[in-house]
Amino acid sequence: MKKVVIATRESQLALWQAYHIQDRIKELFSDVEVEINKMTSCGDVILDKPLALIGGKGHFTKELEDAMLEGRANLAVHSLKDVPTFIPDGLKLAAVTKRADQSDLFLSHKYESFDSLPKGAVVGTTSLRRRMQLLAKRPDLVVKDLRGNVNTRLRKLKEGQYDAIILAYIGLKRLDLIKNIPYTQKLDFMLPPMGQAALGIEILDNNSFLDEVANALNDKETFICTKVERDFVSKIGAGCSAPVAVNAKVNGDRVEVKALIGYPDGTKILTKELNSTVNEYSNLGEKLANLMIEDGAIELLKEAEKRAFKDERPERL
Repeated sequence: MKKVVIATRESQLALWQAYHIQDRIKELFSDVEVEINKMTSCGDVILDKPLALIGGKGHFTKELEDAMLEGRANLAVHSLKDVPTFIPDGLKLAAVTKRADQSDLFLSHKYESFDSLPKGAVVGTTSLRRRMQLLAKRPDLVVKDLRGNVNTRLRKLKEGQYDAIILAYIGLKRLDLIKNIPYTQKLDFMLPPMGQAALGIEILDNNSFLDEVANALNDKETFICTKVERDFVSKIGAGCSAPVAVNAKVNGDRVEVKALIGYPDGTKILTKELNSTVNEYSNLGEKLANLMIEDGAIELLKEAEKRAFKDERPERL
């Protein structure tokens, strides 16, 4: 019997994702044994510093990638938004599952909606992208960093450390946690990040059996959209210290993509949209990046990095 070993982080949401893919593989390949290899990532351990100061999102994937390269696993399941655009030699991002609801969700124990927040209300988020868009709409708010797993963040909200917090809707939905929050609201004005609400399937390269498994899990439309988004981020050179939002959608026979780049405080935002036919999508993300670079995106990103967490002291870890 053939065997697939899935590498996953041990967080509650990561385990949901891994078991979901395990079930999918078993449904698609009845003669394949699927094993889960749980591990803790650096990003799960260091919870007292913003991601931008510990090296960014790669801290959620490195241990899983090392496990595959060392032979302890041969497939990893990631939240695609956490996967850097650089993939190590010997591995490849082979599939992307069908994207779910990409909404950012407002949660509060005190206030019914985002618009009902009073001046000076404290809002928690881990994301510079969210910070940028929140403050662009409501510069009167105080936005503070929020780390920890989902349950830790919800506990901090309940304890009153924040008047509201913003989290991805899909994670809370999958863990059935929304019912415990008195007030919630999907924020339609927020543009999501690269890959939100999709799962990335990373596998060992040059393995025909794993290619077959990944191909069966892949959703073609989502793969197209997320490739456009990842190509944009890669070309623009946006790291974790830069507030960047980008979202692509298939509309009929066309692919449409929109991006935002700006300062963390929302005082300056560059936005642009582009589209192409589905058959010509392969360089759409790079084209959009080049247009924004012509409009000064690189200079804007440099200034955004200076402004991001300017009151924090970066440490080498």
